[in-house]
Amino acid sequence: MALSCMRCPAGATGSARRAPFATAAAAVSFARCGGLGRSASAAAAACWRIHAVAPQGAKAPMTADVKHVVTPPASPKVENGSPSEITLDEFEDLSALCKNGNDDSTVSITVVGASGDLAKKKIFPALFALYYEDCLPKHFTIFGYARSKMTDAELRNMVSKTLTCRIDKRENCSEKMEEFLKRCFYHSGQYDSEEHFLDLDKKLKQHEGPRVSNRLFYLSIPPNIFLDVVKCASKSASSVNGWTRVIVEKPFGRDSESSAALTRGLKQYLVEDQIFRIDHYLGKELVENLSVLRFSNLVFEPLWSRQYIRNVQLIFSEDFGTEGRGGYFDGYGIIRDIMQNHLLQILALFAMETPISLEAEDIRNEKVKVLRSMKPLQLEDVVVGQYKSHTKGGTTYPGYTDDKTVPKDSVTPTFAAAALFINNARWDGVPFLMKAGKALHTKRAEIRVQFRHVPGNLYKGSFGTDLDRATNELVIRVQPDEAIYLKINNKIPGLGMRLDRSNLNLHYAARYSKEIPDAYERLLLDAIEGERRLFIRSDELDAAWSLFTPLLKELEEKRIAPELYPYGSRGPVGAHYLAAKYNVRWGDLSAEHYKA
Repeated sequence: MALSCMRCPAGATGSARRAPFATAAAAVSFARCGGLGRSASAAAAACWRIHAVAPQGAKAPMTADVKHVVTPPASPKVENGSPSEITLDEFEDLSALCKNGNDDSTVSITVVGASGDLAKKKIFPALFALYYEDCLPKHFTIFGYARSKMTDAELRNMVSKTLTCRIDKRENCSEKMEEFLKRCFYHSGQYDSEEHFLDLDKKLKQHEGPRVSNRLFYLSIPPNIFLDVVKCASKSASSVNGWTRVIVEKPFGRDSESSAALTRGLKQYLVEDQIFRIDHYLGKELVENLSVLRFSNLVFEPLWSRQYIRNVQLIFSEDFGTEGRGGYFDGYGIIRDIMQNHLLQILALFAMETPISLEAEDIRNEKVKVLRSMKPLQLEDVVVGQYKSHTKGGTTYPGYTDDKTVPKDSVTPTFAAAALFINNARWDGVPFLMKAGKALHTKRAEIRVQFRHVPGNLYKGSFGTDLDRATNELVIRVQPDEAIYLKINNKIPGLGMRLDRSNLNLHYAARYSKEIPDAYERLLLDAIEGERRLFIRSDELDAAWSLFTPLLKELEEKRIAPELYPYGSRGPVGAHYLAAKYNVRWGDLSAEHYKA
């Protein structure tokens, strides 16, 4: 039975109200925010985080999450080796306990780089969506921090232009907006000024009052000033009696050396548990559903190996170019921007062994094992491309080097395809093909799992010599228009024996009426609650960079020229040869792809 939050209309039905919860922690988690899937430990941490050990008035350094003196209630009785169920009355008691705990603490969220595009387009709207859904703590304050001179009113005006009432189009959204904006403030300061952060600290304390103060800093700034901000925040604006956490946006360096240097710099002022390295793709609904699809459905887990899977494809495409961002993009390229983080993280989640639990460390341990089992990419297993100008339908689309912010002789790839291999018993010999590019024919991100041919297929005559037409394929479309569908062979109705490929389709928009939350909403909520499952650990980052750094150095030292492809095309021809080298056909280029 699907359960919903007791505050939501769906939770008011008789059957839902009678539904028990397996554990106290699960009930608390469910009470926090519409059943959004917090782990038991994160939910419990959010509830028990009431009083801190640090003495009042002492200035605590920005260290790990403070240990708390309040302990959770005794575990429920265990019968036959499993916890007893929680009744509705017990659930409401636990909800009240969480609520009372929130009266004693507050969360201050500081968006550093508040005047930038990411803050305006993603972070503030995500925070408002969480507030609208009653997912933020009872007491919270949001501060914007940037060098731009701005008043509180000007910040609110700027933020209000990006907020929408998109969530289920429910009533009272304008009232909620006004309430949310009243909690937004602004402080202007330099990123490397301890004095300016001390002024911020004073303002935060005015809003926090006598409560336990928990502080979250979101670094929506270029990576070259990460360390300045962390140093100043650590020394001048960390919490005295609660936790302090920092969300760091990618890129996390340009290679293994710069990434390691950044990690060492951050750890001068923070411990690992305080650092939340965000990759927003891990917060996307279909990516988070990967482990559910695999580990909770018996039909898939036995097939998840080299014995049945022929190849796995991770595809990312955008139908627009750099569009004025070429100067920034030219310093990184598509491999660093998309493949080394977004696609590699999805690969690790897809290919990992079953973790011993859903706790963050157990999941991240398994991801690291996958990355360490892979060999570094070789140049012969990679194709790079760069889009050129193209005229279509009377409209001329500029090439990458036509961008005034890009050097005319730039060899930075805007497209890359690669074949990766995992050297372990489960995946030995299975090619994992990645493809990412800008200015392609469509916008899409998806995972395609192509299964092996049926041995001794009785119906192979119906498919002719093209056995790939008879291959089963599981497609997980991450964006847009989220869907999961399985391609099967089926008899066409009639007296004859004619077969075709049909889709067993789970189309999210058709199946679920509730709008899918933005990835930043999920990740911000996780950071507030201390849930690290969807954030990247330092050893995980090291392992990821070790796969790509040798290739990146070789591409740049040899200045290997990318293959040109027209704006709006399907990418370089070389990508097809790379796939053919491993007897693979890209799944997103078939005619059937566009019928799904």
